[in-house]
Amino acid sequence: WFAKLSSFLIQHGYQQSASDHSLFLKISESSTTTLLVYVDDIVLAGNNIEEIEIITGLLDHAFKIKNLGNLKYFLGLEVARNSSGIHLSQCKYTLDILTDYGMLASRPVATQMDYTARLSTSSSTPLPDSSSYRRFLGCLIYLTTTRPDISYAVHHLSQFMSAPTSTHSQATFRILRYLKQAPGLGLFFAANSSL
Repeated sequence: WFAKLSSFLIQHGYQQSASDHSLFLKISESSTTTLLVYVDDIVLAGNNIEEIEIITGLLDHAFKIKNLGNLKYFLGLEVARNSSGIHLSQCKYTLDILTDYGMLASRPVATQMDYTARLSTSSSTPLPDSSSYRRFLGCLIYLTTTRPDISYAVHHLSQFMSAPTSTHSQATFRILRYLKQAPGLGLFFAANSSL
């Protein structure tokens, strides 16, 4: 069905992104419309409501789609809109991680990492199962989508994925304690911004 959808969108003036084949763009002098496909979900955004209504009608006619209205939740991203702008967060995802790792009742900390600690591959006892460390860091890497404040700490710890130690594991739990203080923190895009 994706091949049919792709050719349909291309026939109607959309271009498939070279870097992400699930992203389609239609750009004119005065408007930009983007369409993102994930399995059987489509997120449609743009600055021209008429173009959005036209492509929605054409998609409904060709594929019998169900319009769920304004985007509220997509792939773990929570979208809150109001007149001042759009707020993206991963609050539920953050709380799920805290729950899964038993850190929901933990005491929050003010910083993502202990900047005085020197991490190395020989800093302490190697973990018996490094796959759980890698899975844990994968969750945190996805969280950096809306939480750039943890990017440095997460990417620093990802350097030790091949041979993580108990010190590295403790450092990941510190990131969770940092997230505990404000799980709903995210990105805000102001309505009056040029972006």
